[in-house]
Amino acid sequence: MWRRPAQILGLLVSILGWGLVACTLAMDHWRVAQLGGQGGSSVLTVAWYWSNLWKDCYEDSSAVVNCIDFGVLWTVKSYIQAVRGLLMIGLGLGLVGTVLAFVGMECTYIGGDQRSNDKILMTASAFHVVGCVSDMAGYCLYINRVVAAFLHAKADPSKLGYDIGVPLYLGLVGSFLILLGCTFHCATACRVTHQKRIQYSRYSRNPMVPFIRDVSRGENCLDGQCSPIALIGSDNFSPYKMTSSNIVIV
Repeated sequence: MWRRPAQILGLLVSILGWGLVACTLAMDHWRVAQLGGQGGSSVLTVAWYWSNLWKDCYEDSSAVVNCIDFGVLWTVKSYIQAVRGLLMIGLGLGLVGTVLAFVGMECTYIGGDQRSNDKILMTASAFHVVGCVSDMAGYCLYINRVVAAFLHAKADPSKLGYDIGVPLYLGLVGSFLILLGCTFHCATACRVTHQKRIQYSRYSRNPMVPFIRDVSRGENCLDGQCSPIALIGSDNFSPYKMTSSNIVIV
């Protein structure tokens, strides 16, 4: 009964996470630097430098923004290209995982029987996890560059030091939501698989075929695996060769 609500919740949480990751691609202020704003003068001037994956901008205290768009692809810095590629790959894998998760849910009646649905859900979770790892790698790469620039600015005041912007935090939160949705899907699929294995191991022995143990020779007969004493019902079985003193039926 709890499988369907858990699967629906997992799908919604994953979609929310991918939505946050997609929003970060178009958001500004991936890194922010502030200049001015120091006291001691009659005119207080503040300026902000901020960047995203597509442009560098300068904004003064009068809210005038001047931006320079990044040029052609081969003129962009290598780490920005890497971040773009990782995020795009992650979104593509997330789209495939979302479609598979929708197909594999019980309430959609598309994936087939329960076993097929569980396999589809596990495959969807794998796509989600790989895409999430790709996105997190892109965010961590960008954060590493921002932290390195901040530390260089501390060592050399003439350089501009940046702070981490809101989109990076938002992207990391979205990645966490994606992993949380995958956890819900894996929990529903793995629990059913584990229960099936327990039932199979419990009832795999044929109840119509007894377990025969030759006490005198110390040999067992189970599911057709016996040497001198055969199972009841086989051609080699002879009740006159077996006595109640050395045969135990479990």
